[in-house]
Amino acid sequence: MAFTIKKGDTVKILTGRDKGKKGKILRVFPEENRVVVEALQLMAHYTRPSQQNPKGGMIRVEGKIHRSNVQLVCPKCAQASRVGFQFLSDRTKQRMCKKCHEII
Repeated sequence: MAFTIKKGDTVKILTGRDKGKKGKILRVFPEENRVVVEALQLMAHYTRPSQQNPKGGMIRVEGKIHRSNVQLVCPKCAQASRVGFQFLSDRTKQRMCKKCHEII
């Protein structure tokens, strides 16, 4: 199955405590069907003392979100929409916005 969301895309969160917020994809885990969105789904990560952080403590890191809980925001029409695929005349496969039918 083709992965419709790529690193650098802007997405809208559909469910959870960050519902309705938008962010940029930082990492994609296609084997797990999960993505990491910048500054969303923050989780507490406790660190041991080290030379860089002598006190240790808690830091906030972005957690993974299942790809079914995010939707791509089209850069052309600025709306969250589903992604389709279209074959161009030179036989290359491109992602397409289902609302405005523009190539992403």
